[in-house]
Amino acid sequence: MQRCEIGVPVASRWQPMTVQSLPMLQRLALSYAPRSSRDEVLALMLLDERLAAILRDRGEVMIAQIKLAWWRDRLAEDPARWPAGEPLLERLQGCTFPPSAMAPLVDGWERMLDEELSVTAMEEFAGGRAQAWSAICPDRAMTDPVMACARQWALADLALNLGNAEEASAARGLALAERASAASLSRQLRPLAVMHGLAMRALHRGSADPLDGPLAGIAALRIGLLGR
Repeated sequence: MQRCEIGVPVASRWQPMTVQSLPMLQRLALSYAPRSSRDEVLALMLLDERLAAILRDRGEVMIAQIKLAWWRDRLAEDPARWPAGEPLLERLQGCTFPPSAMAPLVDGWERMLDEELSVTAMEEFAGGRAQAWSAICPDRAMTDPVMACARQWALADLALNLGNAEEASAARGLALAERASAASLSRQLRPLAVMHGLAMRALHRGSADPLDGPLAGIAALRIGLLGR
């Protein structure tokens, strides 16, 4: 069975991760982040990609679980105790949200280690990603719309990247069943709106690439500027 191919390989635990480490879609989406939220959005995106890379290059499942557990432990402890020299930890240390708020992201990615992905596993994966995005939401009153949008994006992203056709179809069905709108997101979370809009566009078009075709760039520009 083919597993989830989201993410990029990571060469070393201590290798710096920059914007160039992100997939093209995330880099494009990040360009619409205002200066006030860019650092925190980038930190979240980089952590998401680091965890995705663990699964992509996992080897034995137990090794992947150990690596995920390492990140879970770091996020749960006092940042003052973090090992020196890990650029991503240093970046997270400079964020206003507590590192522990990113723990659900680790839990969500761990569900992708299941040998057969159930609907429950997919929903918990999407929920973990959504909780991470809600943690950087500047307006607590907007938590529910952010969670809904991020959850639908996560399911659409999963559907576009799963190699198993049956699992991808199940993820697609879950994504289309969600009721979410990026129009209600604040400008600080405009990158999420862009990723959501392009992923859902690809899903409706039957494309595996959110950046497929020249009109994708126009759609990104519209969402990035207007939020819809």
